[in-house]
Amino acid sequence: MYDRRQLYIDGGWVEPASDAAIDVENPATEQAVGAVPAGNAEDVDRAVAAARDAFPAWAAMPRKERADLLRRLSEALTARAERIATTIATEMGCPMRIADRIQARLPATVVASHADVIKQQPDDERIGNSLVVREPVGVVGSITPWNYPLHQITNKLAPALAAGCTIVVKPSELAPLVSYELFEAIDEAGLPPGVANLVTGYGPEVGEALALHPDVDMMSFTGSVRAGSRVAELSARSIKRVALELGGKSANVVLDDADLETAVKVGVANAFLNAGQTCTAWTRMLVHRDQYAEALGLAERFAAGYPPGDPLARDTRLGPLVSSAQRDRVRGYIDTGIEEGARLVTGGVAPPDGFERGYYVSPTVLADVDPDATVAQEEIFGPVLSVIPYADDDEALRIANNSTYGLAGAVWSADSGRAESFARGVRTGSIDVNGGQYNPVAPFGGYKRSGVGREMGRFGLEEFQEIKSIQL
Repeated sequence: MYDRRQLYIDGGWVEPASDAAIDVENPATEQAVGAVPAGNAEDVDRAVAAARDAFPAWAAMPRKERADLLRRLSEALTARAERIATTIATEMGCPMRIADRIQARLPATVVASHADVIKQQPDDERIGNSLVVREPVGVVGSITPWNYPLHQITNKLAPALAAGCTIVVKPSELAPLVSYELFEAIDEAGLPPGVANLVTGYGPEVGEALALHPDVDMMSFTGSVRAGSRVAELSARSIKRVALELGGKSANVVLDDADLETAVKVGVANAFLNAGQTCTAWTRMLVHRDQYAEALGLAERFAAGYPPGDPLARDTRLGPLVSSAQRDRVRGYIDTGIEEGARLVTGGVAPPDGFERGYYVSPTVLADVDPDATVAQEEIFGPVLSVIPYADDDEALRIANNSTYGLAGAVWSADSGRAESFARGVRTGSIDVNGGQYNPVAPFGGYKRSGVGREMGRFGLEEFQEIKSIQL
């Protein structure tokens, strides 16, 4: 059992204001595996006060010293990688082969990258008779989701700390256990008291208390559009700065001269990564009509390579969804897709064979999906791929941009110039050309309902800085 009964505030583990607790469930077994405190507004007040008290000294610390502490934190996370991966596999169902590589090791890379970014950022800038300086925003409130429960915290914590801000973190109540691994690493790295604080709990209690708190200068949120709009609404009452990453409905566009088999194989893998519980998942595959039947056959074949399994087994590629509510939500979308005219190629709503227990959904491919259909427009957050035909490049671009989201995407072509030209036309915050490699220091964020602001690299750092001009 992962029984965690304390919060991390002002540099130490402390008792919460109440003895209310949240049980954490293993979605593969449907059994409770631990518990964390159900924090409240009193706990938030203590954490924010600690962050406010710590802010002046942390903001004044030389950048090199902050960078050195971030490197120590990265090393402490790397040393815990196996335990972090196992914890995440247990609390939210991500298979170990993914949890180790992405869920555990990528956050350590992100922390280390911000140690480099803060040292590389230019010093004060002269513009005419003005001196332009960058200063930290102040106290940051961070609300993070369950699908990448450590990575999403470090995406906010690392640049905030690098910029000289202090922070209060509220992780998702569905996968809060790994945040304790992070804060043990923070404690071991020797960050000053109050610089980073942890308050677990539910959104309406802890999250809203953070967004409303008069001593919180900025809210950084990742999650649903509904919850993000609520954070923005509450933050607006005190004119806080707000950064939002709210999901996507990304298009994977396979142009007619592309290597079809590679594009479909990589596209299926991307759509089913983390059981489809990925905001950047390429959940719409657009294929030329002349290649449509072949692409569907390939998608069905590659989907068969993702049989559900125990997330703790090293050969599992597809684990359960995080909760019964999420499983039922995804099944509902599959039913809706078929009711609206989609054709089921593989998968469906029935429990996978041998998995009556656990929140599993079979890898599902839907064909003949109308670009305006519910499953082509709404974020499903499960292993469901919609395949859509198009007649020419212009129609493909219209379909790709036919979304209220704009977070990520992909395009494939044998002509790199053609692919890059197409990528420039897609209204999305990032897009991969011919399987372009993920870059942890490139800006990450979205257009439209996918959010406001950017994370990662120097662009992520700048979200946590104010700009001041001094006229000389």
